[in-house]
Amino acid sequence: MLAEKEDTRFAKSIMVTGVAQGIGFDDVYISPDLAICQECRKELSDPADRRYKFPFINCTNCGPRFSIIERTPYDRKNTTMDFFTMCPKCQGEYEEPLSRRFHAQPNACPDCGPTLVCLDVEMRPYSEDYAALLERGLIGAVKSIGGFHLVCDAKNGDAVNKLRRRKKRETKPFAVMARDIETVKRYCRVSQAEEELLNSDQAPIVILQQVKETELPYFLNPGLNSLGVMLPYTPLHHLLFGSRLEILVMTSGNRSDESIACDNAEALARLRGIADFFLLHDRRILNLCDDSITRVARNRMQIIRRSRGYVPLPIKVQSTPYPVLALGGDLKNTFCLLKGDNAYLSQHIGDLSNKICFNEFAKAIVNYQQYFQANPVVAAHDLHPDYITTRFAQGLGIEMIGIQHHEAHLASCLAENNYGGDVLGLVCDGSGYGQDGAIWGFEFFAGKNGFFKRVAHLEYVHCLASDGMALRPDRMALLYLLQQGEFKDEKRLARYLKLPEGEGALYKRLLASNQNCILTSSCGRLFDAAAAILGICTLNSYEGEAAMRLEALCRERTEDYYPFSIAASDSMKIISVREMWPLVMKDLEKKRDKGYIAAKFHRTVEKMIIETFKVLRQATGISTAALSGGSMQNAFLLSGLLNSLEKEGFIVLIHRQVPPNDGGISLGQAVMAGRL
Repeated sequence: MLAEKEDTRFAKSIMVTGVAQGIGFDDVYISPDLAICQECRKELSDPADRRYKFPFINCTNCGPRFSIIERTPYDRKNTTMDFFTMCPKCQGEYEEPLSRRFHAQPNACPDCGPTLVCLDVEMRPYSEDYAALLERGLIGAVKSIGGFHLVCDAKNGDAVNKLRRRKKRETKPFAVMARDIETVKRYCRVSQAEEELLNSDQAPIVILQQVKETELPYFLNPGLNSLGVMLPYTPLHHLLFGSRLEILVMTSGNRSDESIACDNAEALARLRGIADFFLLHDRRILNLCDDSITRVARNRMQIIRRSRGYVPLPIKVQSTPYPVLALGGDLKNTFCLLKGDNAYLSQHIGDLSNKICFNEFAKAIVNYQQYFQANPVVAAHDLHPDYITTRFAQGLGIEMIGIQHHEAHLASCLAENNYGGDVLGLVCDGSGYGQDGAIWGFEFFAGKNGFFKRVAHLEYVHCLASDGMALRPDRMALLYLLQQGEFKDEKRLARYLKLPEGEGALYKRLLASNQNCILTSSCGRLFDAAAAILGICTLNSYEGEAAMRLEALCRERTEDYYPFSIAASDSMKIISVREMWPLVMKDLEKKRDKGYIAAKFHRTVEKMIIETFKVLRQATGISTAALSGGSMQNAFLLSGLLNSLEKEGFIVLIHRQVPPNDGGISLGQAVMAGRL
């Protein structure tokens, strides 16, 4: 965690160097960075063209934009391309209204543009072609549009394993880049909507269902049946494949939990020991922009991580009378600058407990305030008193408004759907600070326009008062079974869950004495417990691993579900799964297929959500349901919910433009603070 002094120091410096002194520019739309267009691709592969194999081809229809802009308006002198003086031929194109490169600010050619160099770890030039280095199984650090990638041959198991060891990324899946759409179809099932998304100007990573039998190594995405795939979106990416490579690992150029590297010297320092060679160029990157991650739900895009290709285009919302800076959460951080009816959601920044990420967060806030001439009078933040973003808000010297985590989730869903009517909202995620001091995560709300009342939640269980519980599904399973499963033999349970000797008895004593315990209604911890009981994940090496592996087991749907109950406690509905655990254990003892048990568990969660919505509709008369939270990234659960809710006559709102996870809460914070 960063020191509190550092948080407030950065916050104060922003107010001094940014809009507090009146620095700003006229409102403009800044284009995102866009994938190489077909015309430029043709030039890239045409030996007769003067830009043949030039890694920095672009035109008015494609290329870097947001990543290279220093100030507005978007003119060459205000970008990092100002360093390069156009040759007469490029200048002629730039000035010719009929040219495809008329006022294309990054316009360049081999005679006047950026230069590419391939170096080994000792900074000596490689005589060998960089595609040949990848073919040999080496790992490259490649400077792209918005930052560095770490790259290797995805079909080379030794190279993939080497990258895992060096990057310290034990099991988290790697994204891949395929040479072309035909290659993608050899490894994944691709719908028409998914193909269109892959080929779009934004060229995001698209999560696809993997074909069962492929040449790809298991440890590319261990325990999962999905694969994050993208197509080449820069000229350099096309050149990386050479003549023989067809699919590459294309993962963020960082060590785990850091932001991606963007500066050459920074990459040489931070990625030394991971990369075998460095592919560098001299066009500076001003705004880090990691790859966006998407998936298709109901033939429409759903964003999981909003960054390159989409940022910094605003999301249109109900106009607010004063500018708001919403700071988001500490994990999957984005911030949001709200001015009028434009909500400028930042690129994905990441985990703010990492100093590199925090510095990028502070720098990006300065840039956004300058770009969009916004002078925020309110700072919106999470209610958690120990969040880095909460302490950061305290150092800004402006009015602070705390927004409950799950209400922000719900508000973001309603804002992007431009919905201001009465709604029943469900937010399912890992954790969020509740107004009663508990850790919430499976919550129902009723209300409108950011004024919500919590009306139902998953029954509380006691867990240890530390974030470490999110790393240990086996411990969460033990706590659920001890408290709700009527399993009193803690030693047998500890053996079953393969816990260290004595851990079961220790947890039983802690529960009895209520020492170091806190209440939680987390959906994420419920999925963790189920995954651990099935023996598929007892330790999360990355956020959401247990839930993702549990979802991957669900090959086929079932109408079977485990029993649950919905009871009233005062005006609150409490959902209990106490009756479920003994029957899960019984199914395991009968050696039922784990894929069936996983699907039955998902159907149980789906069914209790549907039934709770029906109970709440009867009480309120509201038939519009909104779904948010990180658990709504679970495609198996989400598709079941959409089908069932619509059959029950609900109008259903889900996320499309912003992530359902914590990457979207800054939008909700902003619109709620703008109405208070």
